[in-house]
Amino acid sequence: MDAMELHPVVAGLFTRGRRRTVRIAVEQEYVVADTDGDVVPIEQVRRAAASAIAAPYITFEPGGQLELSLPPSLHPVGDLDALTTDLQNRLSRDGIRLLTIPVDPRTDVPLQLTSERYVAMQRHFDTIGPAGRRMMRRTTSTQICLDWWPGTAGIEQWRVLNLAAPFLAAAFARDGERLNTWLDVDPTRTGFDDLVLRGDPVSSYTAFAAGATRFLDGAGAHVSTLFPPVRPRSTYLEVRFLDAQDPAGVERAIGVLGRLMYDDALRRTALQALEPERPQLADLWRAAAAGEHALPDSAVPYGLVWPPEVAA
Repeated sequence: MDAMELHPVVAGLFTRGRRRTVRIAVEQEYVVADTDGDVVPIEQVRRAAASAIAAPYITFEPGGQLELSLPPSLHPVGDLDALTTDLQNRLSRDGIRLLTIPVDPRTDVPLQLTSERYVAMQRHFDTIGPAGRRMMRRTTSTQICLDWWPGTAGIEQWRVLNLAAPFLAAAFARDGERLNTWLDVDPTRTGFDDLVLRGDPVSSYTAFAAGATRFLDGAGAHVSTLFPPVRPRSTYLEVRFLDAQDPAGVERAIGVLGRLMYDDALRRTALQALEPERPQLADLWRAAAAGEHALPDSAVPYGLVWPPEVAA
């Protein structure tokens, strides 16, 4: 797609917030199964969850994975725990379970969402290999959204999240299958390299978008089919590289990412340590998928992976 057409759409993704707010939102995905381990139709799950407190925040992924997308909060861990407990209790009455696993072990999961978007997406991924279907139907993640600040701090936030991403993905990995799947889906639209960090963020991300094969009409629709490890969302940044985490893992990840984004001294020190790694980002992602997660020595003392205290 032409970069001139894409540029204003991409620029809208990089407006950033006006204040230095420190909220965090969690988007937690779950594999859904009945008591026999079988696939549950989305409409059945929707009916069972209708009276749950979390019902307004429930969406579904193409294979029927349930996503609980909570609003930004200063207490995201407590919010997620309370809403998930209530939701699980209500679903259990209908014999439905939520599983926090990064890859569904079932190999026969159907495509449950059959809108034009997902049919076209699957058709495109099929031209590359089997990883696209596996990603759409069987993978889950814990996505964490963090306020994106104005000024120099916001540029630092964008860069440090992208540079730290392969190390954090490996540190929080529950197995290597999900990340290996994502690496094989479509390299032109998953961004496991340093393309978006080469120069001006808007121009770099526009080049990234222009290089991806278009399978939906319109610049906005096309940009929505890009799946980089860190996605710009106008006033916040969406971390997409984590495997689905259990409650303890969610709490640790929020603590690490919150400090990395909102602690000026830590962010700048980490960024200084990580910037030399930029040209090797593609290799670092492959190493992360293989289970290697050694940070540069200069970054380790600052608690980038396992902080001594986790903010709730």
